[in-house]
Amino acid sequence: MEIQTFPNEIVFFDLETNVPNKTGQHFHILEFGAIIVCPRKLEELESFTTLIQPKDLSMAPLRSSRSDGITRAKVTDAPSFEDVAEKIYGLLNGRIWAGHNIRRFDCVRIKEAFAEIGKAAPEPSGIIDSLGLLSDKFGKRAGNMKMASLAAYFGLGVQKHRSLDDVRMNLEVLKHCSTVLFLESTLPDQLEGKWQSSSKIMTRSRSHHQMVQKAMPYTKGSLGKMTQNVKNILSKAQGTQSLQSLIKHSHSLLR
Repeated sequence: MEIQTFPNEIVFFDLETNVPNKTGQHFHILEFGAIIVCPRKLEELESFTTLIQPKDLSMAPLRSSRSDGITRAKVTDAPSFEDVAEKIYGLLNGRIWAGHNIRRFDCVRIKEAFAEIGKAAPEPSGIIDSLGLLSDKFGKRAGNMKMASLAAYFGLGVQKHRSLDDVRMNLEVLKHCSTVLFLESTLPDQLEGKWQSSSKIMTRSRSHHQMVQKAMPYTKGSLGKMTQNVKNILSKAQGTQSLQSLIKHSHSLLR
């Protein structure tokens, strides 16, 4: 039977795993989440998420520092990877894979998980790694290139480190970045370099759970002011053409 593929559809996916803390310890998938996205409109067509019980339950943490974090109790009754492998294969195989740092992490973990159950791993028709893409195109204006930093830059909320929430945040970050890049390419003399003013804001350090000052590329409330400045510039440059009609074209940067 011929396997159906969808080479023009994009599937954003994310894995949550344990964090190995001993030499020789491996990663174990604790959650899988994915959304299938129409590449023309960047609309979500389908979603799927599931917790996954590792073969060794001791690999799942007893407690989580996050309010909605993954714990051993949450995955105790979850399906094994083998139980959901067919569904995951159907979502991933033959589509364009997208995610943040997926080349070095998620793609590797998926192949390992399928190899562990003795089944062929899904193959992508292409890969969009937003970490590499945005590092190259968007630069360090959001500080480091972690998803949490990029989301904070655009005021998209706090990263939850849950698979489905994170892939939806990933898509929104890409939409916002592509819009900024489109606007800059439209009016480079007026806009390029205007986003670089830096100030310090308070952020939480994950490693030490302390409030520390970090340099961030915007001041409080400055994004709204920049948006209004952009509207004013575009109004002068583009006549009566609406800002929204221009922003729609920015999505072409992801094609």
